[in-house]
Amino acid sequence: MAPNSRLILTRHAQAEHNVDLDYSIPDAPLTPLGKKQAASLSRLIPDLQKEAEVIVSSPLRRTLQTTYLGYAPAIERLGGLKNVVVLPQAQECNDLPCDTGSSKEVLEKDPEFAVFDLAPLTPDWNSKKGFWAPSDEALTERARWVRKFLRDRPEQNIVLVSHGDILRRITARPGSGPSEYPWKNAEVRIFEFDPEFVDSEECFLYQRENVAAAGGYGLTSTELEIEQTEGRL
Repeated sequence: MAPNSRLILTRHAQAEHNVDLDYSIPDAPLTPLGKKQAASLSRLIPDLQKEAEVIVSSPLRRTLQTTYLGYAPAIERLGGLKNVVVLPQAQECNDLPCDTGSSKEVLEKDPEFAVFDLAPLTPDWNSKKGFWAPSDEALTERARWVRKFLRDRPEQNIVLVSHGDILRRITARPGSGPSEYPWKNAEVRIFEFDPEFVDSEECFLYQRENVAAAGGYGLTSTELEIEQTEGRL
């Protein structure tokens, strides 16, 4: 683990399911506006583009698109898209079509995504079963797994492009469960490991600063479910 690792956490830009709250869209990609939001990150966070030492991304279409558009200068400097770390453990929480990733074989046939190293995508990565299940227990374990993975990376400045619901679990604090922070589309926030927990199994994070938000707010599938349950939608 690099001392004082800095985690540059990023939520994907606006995707198709964020617009009309249609969560039946399979592996929802970015909208044209979302692509513009993602591309604006190179202008909004130029210093982070220069400082990033590794780019890690969830393998859903919208996160891969946000990654190659939003971190293009850093990716070029770091040797290209094949050096992006594709991390299925950082996929979104729910088992809705929009939150279920495409198979490795499907992505490999699409020129837009075949440029990534998709070797980490196992046959069950998008099964939403077992380790990948949307249960509270499984999600808590998966978020812990991601924190430990990031903690054990050798780089000091690590970018992770992921999703609102799983980011809230990754940034959970001791005794309080998942964060309730409403991540905006294409929002970037910097976290560090809490010195009190960095050597523990939980290795909790604490926020250092908000850096940029290129888009407005789009409900995640979990937030929509909560609002519907409470009668607000």
